[in-house]
Amino acid sequence: MTNRQLFLQHVAQTSPAPIGLEIVRAEGICMWDAQGKQYVDLISGFSVMNIGHGHPQVKAAIHQQVEQYMHLLVYGEIIEAPQVQYAKKLTEHLPANLDWVYFTNSGTEACEGAMKLAKRVTGRTQIMAFNNAYHGSTQGALSLMGGEYWRNAYRPLLPDVRHAQFNTDAALADISCYTAAIVAEVVQAEAGAQPAQRAWLQALRQRCTDVGALLIFDEIQTGFGRTGSLWAFEAYGVVPDILLLGKALGGGLPLGAFIASRQHMQQLTFNPVLGHISTFAGHPVCCAAGLAGFEVLLQLADAADSHAFGTVLEKEALFRQHLQHPAIRAIHGRGLLLAVEFASAELCQRICHAAVQAGLVTDWFLFAPHCLRIAPPLVMSYEQVAEVCQQLTTVIEEAVRK
Repeated sequence: MTNRQLFLQHVAQTSPAPIGLEIVRAEGICMWDAQGKQYVDLISGFSVMNIGHGHPQVKAAIHQQVEQYMHLLVYGEIIEAPQVQYAKKLTEHLPANLDWVYFTNSGTEACEGAMKLAKRVTGRTQIMAFNNAYHGSTQGALSLMGGEYWRNAYRPLLPDVRHAQFNTDAALADISCYTAAIVAEVVQAEAGAQPAQRAWLQALRQRCTDVGALLIFDEIQTGFGRTGSLWAFEAYGVVPDILLLGKALGGGLPLGAFIASRQHMQQLTFNPVLGHISTFAGHPVCCAAGLAGFEVLLQLADAADSHAFGTVLEKEALFRQHLQHPAIRAIHGRGLLLAVEFASAELCQRICHAAVQAGLVTDWFLFAPHCLRIAPPLVMSYEQVAEVCQQLTTVIEEAVRK
């Protein structure tokens, strides 16, 4: 049997029609299938491969760590240099109140840990999330999911979770002395890359401070330079109480983290002891890969400001300039997290399928199926941006004619 047949027979599926490409190699912004066809990765493995596929420094770090040791013991009990050094490097590039890192296996698990921490710190149970938000698929994170279509089949979910409309005064008014935490994306990715309004996000921060609720920013997709700054919240002058990271955090390997102050995070060490625990969280090989990837990413930042990624904003401008077609209604987003809006989900699906056939791997958004995702590796060159725009424009034209 072929690998495709075995894939369909033995690997649990997540949709009735998976993309189904058999990729055998990936490097930079490109992937190659078993027949040798080249594809440009326009979604970075969903914002994971920010520095591109197969970076030599990341691979070297993985090989070196594998030779030393892999799994040793349950998380948090043994001093493992990759964890220690990566936590140190991350906190050196974060505000002072975000100085303790709890590594997890994924962004979803980071969300779960942050919800527990918020309840423990505040002594409250109510959590607010936003419509059209995505924070993961485990039961707790799913409870925060911003759409009933995705939640309904798995009820009952966590109680005392409220949903509000992003960027509205009504959401601010709904935060009260009963609220433990507000979980928000700075740019709502799955809503079609919809950024928060600056004044609103600052008001959200102030409201949380006023009522004693914790502000949790989910930067699992937006972190690591994707929006033009190292962390998306930096562009707003707002600092969260807890930060969620994932995807690009591991340099291509599975890794997540929730980061808070030492004072807050110590609440998980007593009453009960082992208040949050995981066997494989912060795996040393994943941390070694992530640290190497982070160091590569910092080399891509502007020389005068290690938090600024001006080339990312320049590439955003090139996409907006060159990706022109009458069928495109708008382009939303910030940096290299863009959503190309079309008239219908059906048209967008046709374009996505046609793009894959043309060697461009892209996708749609959970809460904006009429929008096409543009989130390539940040290392994509200016020439490659122009070339991809030309190819994608041709794909759009052909899809519209059908």
